[in-house]
Amino acid sequence: MQKDQIRQGRLAGDRSGAILHFLASMEADRWIAEADLLVDMAHLLMLRRREIIGDAPARALMAALLDLYEQGLPEAAFDERFEDVHAGKEAYLIERVGEEYGGRLHMGRSRNDEVATCIRIRLRDELLGTMQDILHLRLVLLEVAARHTETIMPGFTHLQYAQPTTLAHHLLAYEQAFSRDFDRLRGAFERVDASPLGSAAFASTGFPIDREYTACLLGFPKLATNTMDAVSARDFALEAMSDASICMTTASRLCEELIVWSTAFARFIQLDDPYCSSSSIMPQKKNPDTAEIMRAKAGSVAGELVAALTIVKGLPMSYNRDLQELTPHLWRAVEATRQSLPLLAGMIESAAFNVERMYDEAGGGFSTATELADTLVREFDLPFRTAHRIVGRAVRHGSLDLATLEAAAVEAAGLSLVERGLTEERVGAILDARHGVGVRNAPGGPSPEATAAAVLERKLTYGADAAWALAAETAIASAKENLVHEARRLIA
Repeated sequence: MQKDQIRQGRLAGDRSGAILHFLASMEADRWIAEADLLVDMAHLLMLRRREIIGDAPARALMAALLDLYEQGLPEAAFDERFEDVHAGKEAYLIERVGEEYGGRLHMGRSRNDEVATCIRIRLRDELLGTMQDILHLRLVLLEVAARHTETIMPGFTHLQYAQPTTLAHHLLAYEQAFSRDFDRLRGAFERVDASPLGSAAFASTGFPIDREYTACLLGFPKLATNTMDAVSARDFALEAMSDASICMTTASRLCEELIVWSTAFARFIQLDDPYCSSSSIMPQKKNPDTAEIMRAKAGSVAGELVAALTIVKGLPMSYNRDLQELTPHLWRAVEATRQSLPLLAGMIESAAFNVERMYDEAGGGFSTATELADTLVREFDLPFRTAHRIVGRAVRHGSLDLATLEAAAVEAAGLSLVERGLTEERVGAILDARHGVGVRNAPGGPSPEATAAAVLERKLTYGADAAWALAAETAIASAKENLVHEARRLIA
């Protein structure tokens, strides 16, 4: 193939291999190779429709583009002598159909709007894929929660025993958090889903192009209107990376709990063997390596975001080559997130929960003390702060039996609970973890009744989100199918 045709006018001299490698973006460009062909086909259809290009060159170019779309770009198009895949592909087209025809495809556009469009097309697909990954994870959380509405377990604040809850309540907390990740990605998708094509370098073009037509062919519902902003904006990528980082932070928190729960100290959970590793020296070891690597991946994704923010923060309008360095960070963030979420769903779906052990620990650390204080308020008309002080004083003395509570009441509040009707039997019933969980049945609470209702409610939200994602995917697939159909019709 020929040398980089873009350098043959203004520039002279050969670049060293070190310079070529330093400037090339080929690895990141592999992510957008197919999108670039779709952009070429849409642009060419528009050029022909507006009679900017003649029939013969349009047909020759479209035949070559369809061959590339069906067979893939040749490896030579990714040669670093071309800096990027756009130049490599153009060189291939010129070599195949001649410069008289092949040199006409780039009329009315620049690599600036071309690459911005390609990134949005691929990122749009990746965002939808990530949302599908989140939907699957949410469904797994809902299904496991539905099986454990009556599984009592300890709840923690500050990593200290706090109050009993249910496993369903705990898992539903993560499902709700991941649903917000879905919402954020959906919002990002709507801002990504705008076409920069036709902006050219930044000042549009004097050719009589039809931006709305190319946007429609590529499945974009709207234009990224201002042409200077359209080619230089990467806030859509920053937003996607930010959303991915938040999502991975939620995933990391869940992984941390799976790791702690699987320890010999907690013994709340057994992770399935495929998600674990052993030791090269200690034969007894079963290590939660998948969860640990995923916890680390959250840091990697956050790092990609910080790097991208730092790249963009000092760039004036409009396009600057620095933006090339941002794109690999975007794809690495996307890749790490999409690798992680299905594995997290698999870990939860295949895990074995030790419900007996969870229940045994549910009342640990005086975690039923709050319900005892609440009961003193409800049944004996004490001010909550008084009840709080009495129960806290009894905990200080090391027991919540009736004798200790009575002594604490006299000492801390100058009253007798026994005289007011409190019995040892009643204290025992109140301190049962099942009792404390069962009475907390307000919406969103941990009781079996509340969590069962929450599962049903959250499944409705899941269903609506899944329907939206399917509709968005269908619309894009339909646009792509129509684009390829129109391309084939041009050469028929």
